[in-house]
Amino acid sequence: MAVARRAAVGRTLLLADYNSAQLETTADLLRGEGYDVRTRITDVSDRAAVTALADTAAGLGQVARVVHAAGVSPVQAGTDRVVHVDLLGTAYVLDAFGAVIAPGGSGIVIASMAGHLGPGFAPELEHALAYAGVDELADLPALDPGTIGNSGAAYVLAKRANALRVQAAAISWGERGSRINCLSPGIISTPFARDEMTGPNAAGYQAMITTSAAGRMGTPAEVADLAALLLGPTGSFITGTDILIDGGVIAAQKAGKL
Repeated sequence: MAVARRAAVGRTLLLADYNSAQLETTADLLRGEGYDVRTRITDVSDRAAVTALADTAAGLGQVARVVHAAGVSPVQAGTDRVVHVDLLGTAYVLDAFGAVIAPGGSGIVIASMAGHLGPGFAPELEHALAYAGVDELADLPALDPGTIGNSGAAYVLAKRANALRVQAAAISWGERGSRINCLSPGIISTPFARDEMTGPNAAGYQAMITTSAAGRMGTPAEVADLAALLLGPTGSFITGTDILIDGGVIAAQKAGKL
């Protein structure tokens, strides 16, 4: 919502969500703030639904901005669902909207600092995650739930794939005169994050905050400020990159403090 408030001023805003009640609540709130809002129920793990969403957007006029923030966390879903929503869903969005984005348009995928955890993956797997066609991606042996393991491992893999996929998509988006980037936020003070801070993973979250250089959670406004740079003309030389905005959590992890 914080990103939408900056990206949609003076434009038609098409909101998509899997949860119809949440979608309408958000739309009503933004309409009350003066935005011209349309809605469409969409499951990003359904390729046909994502293609239909892109077609709907194009039918409203030139698609100038694309913001993809859909995802489920490891505590919300199992391994298979994380792969289908977070990883494959992002690939579908990049593919479908890459076909309708207007010249001079821009997009961002909001991933997670989880994609920066650990030593990374084998070069062969990273290449496949970046460049495999959307039809081939789902059939990669590495994406089999039995190979991945638990939902936490699936989440790390998916968020790494998000950044890789964005970098690869920058080529095709660039051929249309548009740009696409990735943001990897750390612990941001949203209702979900605050709920997590009181749950079974609270100690882990608190350790990340305590050992980070910033020593606090981030705010939605800080993420939106960076998104506005990437989406707007000031960021016109930035494309195909992933920017970590985590207050220094990953720096602490790589230094052995976490």
